[in-house]
Amino acid sequence: MKYKNIIYILLTIVICTIFFSACEKLAFENEIENTPMQNFDYLWNEVNKKYAFLEYKNINWDSIYQVYYPHINNEMSNDSLFRVLGNMLNELRDGHVNLFSPFNLSRYDITMLGPVNINTRIIKENYLKTDYYTTGSFVHNFIKNKDIGYIRYSSFSKSLITDYELDFILERYKNTKGLILDIRQNGGGYVDNVLKLLSLFCNEERLLYETQIKNGPASNNFTILESVYSNKTERDTYDKKLIILTDRGSYSASSFFAVCTYAFDNAILVGDTTGGGLGLPNGGQLPNAWTYRFSITRTIAINGQNYENGVPPNHTVLLADDVAQTGIDNVIEFAANLILIN
Repeated sequence: MKYKNIIYILLTIVICTIFFSACEKLAFENEIENTPMQNFDYLWNEVNKKYAFLEYKNINWDSIYQVYYPHINNEMSNDSLFRVLGNMLNELRDGHVNLFSPFNLSRYDITMLGPVNINTRIIKENYLKTDYYTTGSFVHNFIKNKDIGYIRYSSFSKSLITDYELDFILERYKNTKGLILDIRQNGGGYVDNVLKLLSLFCNEERLLYETQIKNGPASNNFTILESVYSNKTERDTYDKKLIILTDRGSYSASSFFAVCTYAFDNAILVGDTTGGGLGLPNGGQLPNAWTYRFSITRTIAINGQNYENGVPPNHTVLLADDVAQTGIDNVIEFAANLILIN
């Protein structure tokens, strides 16, 4: 079966969430005591059965149990329990993994994986300048004597991209030699915006990647691979060179977008490896009513690779240390040269 987009997969996860949540509530009522030890065991077992990347990340989850279980006792405070459970989950090194309580939230900060490969002040002063346009979540302007359009897209979560916004950008930059789409430090957001943004330069159905859901405790317990395709549309597209700028802060939806660009010859990734986050998260509830989430799917790029730890660029370019002094973003300059020289 072919999936033309990921909506079906998301609905499947939602249905599974509802089903397992009902099962959890029934199990809590009939079997599981609300004690620190029982909460610890329950969370450890859920990750062991459903987390998609234990083998990929070479994580020995049994060893993690041995490390953290000695810190659990039934007389410990809620705050102490939360710290142990949160630290255990952070061993997964995954920005899609969280523990939620009424008093705290555990998280793994993926922005600390590498250098921030952007200086937004320099971009405003020397590239966007004062006459830049704001169109929805995009800020953009001409650079390099109007030969290139520079588009800064800082978040997939601010608002849903509209056809009007894309049509405006397409019309404004239709005579350029290329576009630079800057998604550095874009932490992700709405998955719908990934396919929508792709329609800027793709109006045909094309294989983007494959995905599957973890469905059992063994390392190879996954559903069959399902294909995700771009949408076929009637709208015009940009068919010249498109350079996408990324860094380790380009996470989740940004990594999905980066993976999708592998399907297009005119799209080139420049900058640093993304932060990853290509597993869609699902959640549940502990016996004490705290909730959690972690990644239960994995994504396979069209080249057969799993890039959960980060999508590598076609050209690695790190921001120069003296960018604040020179006022020159060497990542943008490298991308511009790719457009103008070739």
